[in-house]
Amino acid sequence: MKKTNFDTYLDEQLADPAFAERFATAGASWDVALQIAALRERAGLTQKELAKKLHTSQQQISRLESPAYEGHSISMLRRVARALNAEVKVVFEPEHRRRSAVVAEPKARYGKS
Repeated sequence: MKKTNFDTYLDEQLADPAFAERFATAGASWDVALQIAALRERAGLTQKELAKKLHTSQQQISRLESPAYEGHSISMLRRVARALNAEVKVVFEPEHRRRSAVVAEPKARYGKS
C-alpha cells in the first residue's frame, strides 16, 4: 500500500525521540481505555452499573475509558479487572525494544502498511 502524506509526516515526527516517547505514552493510554470499555460492554454493563459495582462514580469510569486520561492506578485497574472477570498484566520492556516498537507499532496499530 502506498504511503499517505500522514504516514510520511508521522515517520518524520517519530524520528524525534521526545515525540516518539509521547506517541508511545498516548498509545498506551488509548489501549487501556479501549480495553476497559470493551470489557465493560462485553459484560453488558453501562458505565453507571460498573461504577456501582466498584463503589465509585460514573464520571470515574468515564475518565478510565478516556484515551486522554493517564491517572490509572494499578489498584483501580485491578478492581475494574475483577469486576469484569479479567486480569491486569504489566510488562516492562527494555528501552531499545520499546523505541523500535514505537516506530513499528503505529502502522500495525492503526491498520497502515
